[in-house]
Amino acid sequence: MTVSARAERDPLIRITDLSKFFGSVIALQGVTMTVYPGEVMCLLGDNGAGKSTLIKTLSGVHKPSQGEIEIEGRPVTFNSPKDALDAGIATVHQHLAIQPLMSVTRNFFMGREPTRGWGPFRTFDLAFAETTVREEMQKMGIDVRDPSQAVGTMSGGERQCVAIARAVYFGAKVLILDEPTSALGVKQAAVVLRYIAQAKAKGLAVVFITHNVHHAYPVADAFTILKRGRSYGTFRKSELTREQVLEMMAGGQELDALEAEIKEFTRSDGDGGVAPQTSKTVRREQGVKP
Repeated sequence: MTVSARAERDPLIRITDLSKFFGSVIALQGVTMTVYPGEVMCLLGDNGAGKSTLIKTLSGVHKPSQGEIEIEGRPVTFNSPKDALDAGIATVHQHLAIQPLMSVTRNFFMGREPTRGWGPFRTFDLAFAETTVREEMQKMGIDVRDPSQAVGTMSGGERQCVAIARAVYFGAKVLILDEPTSALGVKQAAVVLRYIAQAKAKGLAVVFITHNVHHAYPVADAFTILKRGRSYGTFRKSELTREQVLEMMAGGQELDALEAEIKEFTRSDGDGGVAPQTSKTVRREQGVKP
């Protein structure tokens, strides 16, 4: 999407100079990010970069120490995750908030169970719930033959699908995915990336948190790169190659220093340095002639 095309639509989320302090610890400092509908914003950073703190602030777990969050142009203050959910921000956490021993249907409608009847005679509308689960999962490309099966019998990618379909069904405008591919194999990760593309096609704004550039780059429209609580800025996909994104995440100077150190170690080892000397010392101690 071009800059002029994005200008025709207001962003769903605008974060301005967001900071979060835990006492003297600076978890986030001056982070600015804009997320548009129908786009995937990849929030990248190594472990400890501040990704989880930013997401917890967006989802109502933490209150920002400084800065402002706007949803569809309106400044908001979230006092709880429920406030964020009511504003249309659905977060699929790494642990998924799914009970593996419960059925797909029960997990899908957990806390929002459809009922029939009235007053004290209201009961869970199982027929409606199972039909809905089949239809919504089918939209995501998964044929659930038995909605009563335990979620624990599904693959990791399919469990992610349940969480994503649930968020979409209940009216999410912004879908935040916290490391959805971190514990998955190659094939399952590809399935989740396809679901992300489908959510984008439905007009949702997707915030995809990961430290894996190879998962992020194929589906991303833009990148916000965090390092040690600070933002390197937001970049369109057309502005950066995959290698440039990786270098910004890891730090080019650190990678160069590591490469030089490895070359020096290899050269020393090959020239009869530490390793050969150690071997001769061991043979002498064992009484073996060199």
